[in-house]
Amino acid sequence: MITTPRLHALLHWPLPTCLLLAGLLLWLQPARELSAGLISVTYLALCLHYCWPQRRQAQTGELLVAYASQGGKAQRLAERSCAQLLASGMPARCIALNQLSSTQLKNLERLLLVVSTYGDGEAPDNAARFERMLLSQQALPQLHFAILALGDSSYPQFCAFGQRLQQRLHALKAQPLFDLLSVDCLDAGTLRHWQQQLGHLSGNSDFVDWQPAHYHPWRLDRRNCLNPSSIGAPIFHLSLSSTEAVDRRAGDIAEIGPRHAPQRVIDCLQQLGLEPRTRLANGQLLSDALSKLHLPTTSPDKNGIEQWLAELTPLPHREYSIASSYGSSLDLLVRLQYQADGSPGLGSGWLCEHAEVGGTLDLRIRRNPGFHGQDAATPMILIGSGSGLAGLRAHLQERATNPHSRNWLLFGERNAAHDALLVDELRAWQHSGHLARLDLTYSRDGNPQRYAQDALRDAAPTLHTWLADGAAIYLCGSLEGMGRDVDTCLRQLLGDEQLEQLSQSGRYRRDLY
Repeated sequence: MITTPRLHALLHWPLPTCLLLAGLLLWLQPARELSAGLISVTYLALCLHYCWPQRRQAQTGELLVAYASQGGKAQRLAERSCAQLLASGMPARCIALNQLSSTQLKNLERLLLVVSTYGDGEAPDNAARFERMLLSQQALPQLHFAILALGDSSYPQFCAFGQRLQQRLHALKAQPLFDLLSVDCLDAGTLRHWQQQLGHLSGNSDFVDWQPAHYHPWRLDRRNCLNPSSIGAPIFHLSLSSTEAVDRRAGDIAEIGPRHAPQRVIDCLQQLGLEPRTRLANGQLLSDALSKLHLPTTSPDKNGIEQWLAELTPLPHREYSIASSYGSSLDLLVRLQYQADGSPGLGSGWLCEHAEVGGTLDLRIRRNPGFHGQDAATPMILIGSGSGLAGLRAHLQERATNPHSRNWLLFGERNAAHDALLVDELRAWQHSGHLARLDLTYSRDGNPQRYAQDALRDAAPTLHTWLADGAAIYLCGSLEGMGRDVDTCLRQLLGDEQLEQLSQSGRYRRDLY
């Protein structure tokens, strides 16, 4: 007979071994002991059923989305997050936070948390046990996490539970996938930013907004390439203007509604047997209406074109750091991206190649308070590369209105001969004293290659002096490569604890993509 203690030991065996043993048990049991054998096998199967989910997560790379919800809003957003990941081909599962055990947490590699705050800063009922468990949890260096915290800023304990989770997971050495996002009254812009981050995780940014905001027309006044003959992809400087008042700050994000290339739309309609210049009931050209939608594969009933268009999904928005901080004009720095088949990216292709200078773009501004600037008395250390210069330039413009601000820029690109982006403007700020220090690095010009993080490491004594004076560090650009490398460098120079303290106090902020 197989005793109960031995069955408990079997639970730590691989599943195929356990199933094989169960089959052998049934085959070897004499008829008079068959009942006892079946009971043992049933017990084994039930135990495996309840233990297997955490094993399955570890083996499949499943991304767990856990929610803490009192009134249902966080749960619905968690379920939507899970659905977006699944639609992008990423294995994902959604559970209440209290369902997550200490053992499961210890084995997890990635975790998304969608949490609300209840009462006077308390955890919702379906997360209170998890928060208590987390206080006695051992270190979680293998865990990468991100938090979407829901709240109402009119209450004093705004997003308090999400902030406590962030602090505790930091203390347990877990690594954030991206910075905590605090949603004020289900703000549509912050929710779109969360969706955009989900798109980065899944590798698919084609998603439908949960709460779409209205675009406004902006005129494309100028577009010029900043790095002709560069070995890297071209970066374009775009200047736009609007007749409406624009409320924005440095650090905010421009969300673009891209369109298909006009010729591609015409080709599609002709293949479907439709006349591109057909006018709809509202007077709009059929080709213009289709340019904002996913292209169809089947032709509609000739009398049902309006309904056919309504059933097509809109193109997803694309996000870009704003490279200017004031006035009715708005600047962007956009690197032209290419898809796997060699065609231009959806957003960058529209902005850099297809949109007509003098024509209008669909654009809306998303507030990004997590990357807003400091007061003029706080020194700022700005670090970035490539098109990440956009977000840093906006801060320098904003602070130029106060002559007493103190600023240091560390910026990296490939070659000084072709990739010295806006260098005349940067040198002018250095000459005037607006930039107290300017470190430009060009990786392909050095031997060995030299990057922004190398300039930061070489200037470690200056970094410590500025931080002792209360400086804040702002990092903008690509997450992979520069973003991770600079973060690693800062941890080596300052230590994890000091960098986390800077982050918690708002003195270490990142806008990475």
